[in-house]
Order: sequence, then structure tokens, then C-alpha cells
Amino acid sequence: MFCIVGLGNPGLEYAKHRHNIGFMVADEIIRRYSISSTAEKKYSSEFFTCRHEENSFFVQKPTTYMNRSGVATAGLAGFYKIPPEKIIIIHDDLDLDPFKIKVKQAGSHGGHNGLKSLDAMIGKNTIRIRIGIGHPGDKELVTPWVLGNFPKSDNPLIEKLCDDIAIEIPKFFTSGLVGLRDSLVKLNSK
Repeated sequence: MFCIVGLGNPGLEYAKHRHNIGFMVADEIIRRYSISSTAEKKYSSEFFTCRHEENSFFVQKPTTYMNRSGVATAGLAGFYKIPPEKIIIIHDDLDLDPFKIKVKQAGSHGGHNGLKSLDAMIGKNTIRIRIGIGHPGDKELVTPWVLGNFPKSDNPLIEKLCDDIAIEIPKFFTSGLVGLRDSLVKLNSK
């Protein structure tokens, strides 16, 4: 069993925030692969059971708010005995240009509070899909930047990004980290 975790904050007021790009991608993966139309609400989260060919996996959206994301994922992963190396975390990254993608396993949280929580609760050996949101240029502007909406003009780019990642995510099941990384990094050149 695998688990894909989109990071974000619950509630309509946060839905279009840069910090919620993980939720946006998770929603598209759910739309494509979910075997049920309603979420299970357990482990301080909403999650869906999904399937691609013979591979079953969960897609989880923690309802704990970003800073406590690890609580939700530890609950789900603990119950289903999913090891960190079979968990994919999708999150925003200030240090990448907007809509650029990087994929890696483990590493530092880089100051991201959702990753800090996940590292503390389940360890650092997860797969991470980092999606660039750009940096506002001044450290004092970071909080309003990440908790601000994407401009409406970015909507087509966001839709394409979510769609592209959802299409490529099954590469992890067949080709592991290298296959997923190679397929997602190619999206940067499109």
C-alpha cells in the first residue's frame, strides 16, 4: 500500500493559497483515481482509496492545518503499516521558481512547517514532490505570500500542473523514485 499526502490548510478561505498547492494536486489525483466519491474522515484527515491498474493507494488531505500535518499522516500510516518510503508528500516550496517541480527522498524540511511536523511524526525518509511558488523577495513578506492566493491569471498553469502530476504519479508504482523523478522533472521543460 502507498500513500500520497497533499499538504495544505482545510477550509474554503485557504483553498487558493500558494501554501495549498499540495491539496490542489491531491484533488486532481483523487478525481482521476478514486474508487469512491466520498472521503473517509479519520486520522484527523480526509482520505480516499484510489487505484491505478493493480496498485491501490490512499490520497490524504490532513485537516489538522499545515503545522500539524504529521499527526494525520502518522495515524493513517500507522494503522495501515505504510513505511515512510512508500509515502509521497506533495508541498509548496518557496525556494523554487513558480510551478517548477523537484522530487527527492528524505532531506531537510527547509523551514516548511508541514514537513517539520511530518519529519517528527513519521521520519524523513518520505518521497517529496516540491512545487515552486517563488519567493516574494523579502523575508518579512513570506507569511502573507504563502498565505495569499495565486493570481487568477495563474489558474491555467495550476490546472495543467495538477493534471500533469496526476498523470505521472503512477510511475512511482512501476518505476520507483527514479521513474517518478524523471517523468516529473521533464515537466519543467514544457
